[in-house]
Amino acid sequence: MGLFSKAKKGMQDAATAAGMATAYDQQQAAAQQPGMIGVQGMGPIAADPALIGGPSTKPLAEDDPMLQPVNGVSLEMYGKAGVEAQRRGITDEDGMGALIEEMYGVPAADAKAALGVWIDRMKRSMVVGQQLRKHMGY
Repeated sequence: MGLFSKAKKGMQDAATAAGMATAYDQQQAAAQQPGMIGVQGMGPIAADPALIGGPSTKPLAEDDPMLQPVNGVSLEMYGKAGVEAQRRGITDEDGMGALIEEMYGVPAADAKAALGVWIDRMKRSMVVGQQLRKHMGY
């Protein structure tokens, strides 16, 4: 690689880093707005892990569809059922479905399907996972 190519690449890398830092700053500012929920305790990550296939760190509004109930199972219900499942030693999806039916009256099949959607949402957003942990008392 020649001198000018190296210089050009260096300028492109610097521009990319500056853009990532700006995006991080915007993400942090958005998380501080009323009604927004951001990822807590992430430290100075200057890029959203979603760029490389990980869960997003972007803040979500309290009424974001990613935080809305699935098949009648809210994230809070999932968290409380998770705590009860730990207490009872329930470790499988069928057991969780039956437990949610017992606790909340949601049919076990619907509850089991909802848990799958919640897991998918957690794979896409760290906020969802952190909110679940909050409802579980962590």
